[in-house]
Amino acid sequence: MAAAPVWSVDPRTGKQREQVAVEATAQEVDAAVRAAHEARGALADRTVRAAFLRTAADELEAAKDGLVDAADAETALGPVRLTGELARTCYQLRAFADIVDEGAFLDVVINHPDDTATPPIPDLRRYKVPLGVVAVYSASNFPFAFSVAGGDTASALAAGCPVVVKSHPDHPALSEYVAKVLRRAAARHDIPEGVVGLVHGFEAGVELIKHPLVAAAGFTGSVRGGRALFDAAAARPVPIPFHGELGSLNPVVVTEAAAAERAEAIGAGLAGSMTLGVGQFCVKPGLVLAPAGAAGDALLKSLTDAVSDTDAGVLLDHRMRDNFVAGVAERAELPDVDSPVTPGAGGEHTVSAGFLTVPASRLAAEGEHDLLLEECFGPVTVVARYEDETEVKAVLSRLPGNLTATVQLSEEEAAGEGRGAEILAELTPLAGRVLVNGWPTGVAVAPAQHHGGPYPATTSTSTSVGGTAIERWMRPVAYQNAPSALLPAELRDENPLGLPRRFNGRLER
Repeated sequence: MAAAPVWSVDPRTGKQREQVAVEATAQEVDAAVRAAHEARGALADRTVRAAFLRTAADELEAAKDGLVDAADAETALGPVRLTGELARTCYQLRAFADIVDEGAFLDVVINHPDDTATPPIPDLRRYKVPLGVVAVYSASNFPFAFSVAGGDTASALAAGCPVVVKSHPDHPALSEYVAKVLRRAAARHDIPEGVVGLVHGFEAGVELIKHPLVAAAGFTGSVRGGRALFDAAAARPVPIPFHGELGSLNPVVVTEAAAAERAEAIGAGLAGSMTLGVGQFCVKPGLVLAPAGAAGDALLKSLTDAVSDTDAGVLLDHRMRDNFVAGVAERAELPDVDSPVTPGAGGEHTVSAGFLTVPASRLAAEGEHDLLLEECFGPVTVVARYEDETEVKAVLSRLPGNLTATVQLSEEEAAGEGRGAEILAELTPLAGRVLVNGWPTGVAVAPAQHHGGPYPATTSTSTSVGGTAIERWMRPVAYQNAPSALLPAELRDENPLGLPRRFNGRLER
């Protein structure tokens, strides 16, 4: 592969700022993967792993000012948003350190022999071990939380897996900066710097997924790019797990009773959610089923007022801006589609927020309006006006998998009267997170969180946010009739590591 320069670009002007690196050659990808593979042993000790994760958080916080400045220069997301995202990233690293210390993620199960069982049970001891080197593909819209030090990296390191990160071309300088900070944290615990590899370039990403020492991959990005890598992971001589987040429409259903009860609040809340971060969140509500009639009209008026007051913003790069402008124009030209607030170009380098409306009947059957059921990255949403519940069900039945699905209910419906429970049941098969009377933007880092969903939202049933994200990078192994002296410490009867476990059918903490 040809080694091309990697430039940092200012999205506010579209101009190159500085050359950061060159695209990695196949040989350089190989070297990065092999260095990561050699670093596995340094992560074997859980105490060292946890300390490394906490030190990484400390080092990132110590470098906060420089990191935020570098991120803003390449993404234009603003210091306030980026400072919060960096704080979330550090919190996530420490949360995984706590998980590593606790040890429940190892899922230790021990069964002593039982000759009275049918069939007889031998001595069996099961726990989970790390897969190996994880390839991480950074996201454009979260330069901290879903990139070099983001959730995939944090959870993989917590599992005991070194990583090689494919940087996103929208923030290569920041990627180098963050990788340097992580390696500095690793060195403080005598962990080789190869534990966090970094490569640049499209071809490098292709080489990475094919490398025989890469054991799994995590991806956040487009359906097209993610599907290509997913297929490549499956086509390898030894296929590997590919945990990809690809795209999501994040539908919202507003009941007629909810619109009648609080149309102004729903309209304002929707505007805030769809324009947050210039509409560049993976959980942005992209399709809203709202009632026709007076209640729906009041909702649209509130939405119009709020969106009209939203300033034009800068998208992450000019390619995304061009795709947004072209995408909303193509949608707006469809029959029966109106633009109460026209989205599109806000200036030479900016975009303006807006929304489209369409009769829900146009989406109830296959046709040219299917374009409205595809994600459009940026500050736009589609409001489909329905006449009755039959149209709502028809549209929902045509939707692909999503990260989130939301319903706005009235007070009585939320108390169990009306169709509230029925709508929840209709939304549950569509998404990994179902919200009631809220908005999907904002993904809390919490033990119960699930950030995933049916394809194409994700390519697996796992989550990329929350403590259980660590499970993606591990596999179970059972030992049968192994002498105690040969067993890993985690599986010995005396439990020298003090791990939570299931011992002869009983949960021990």
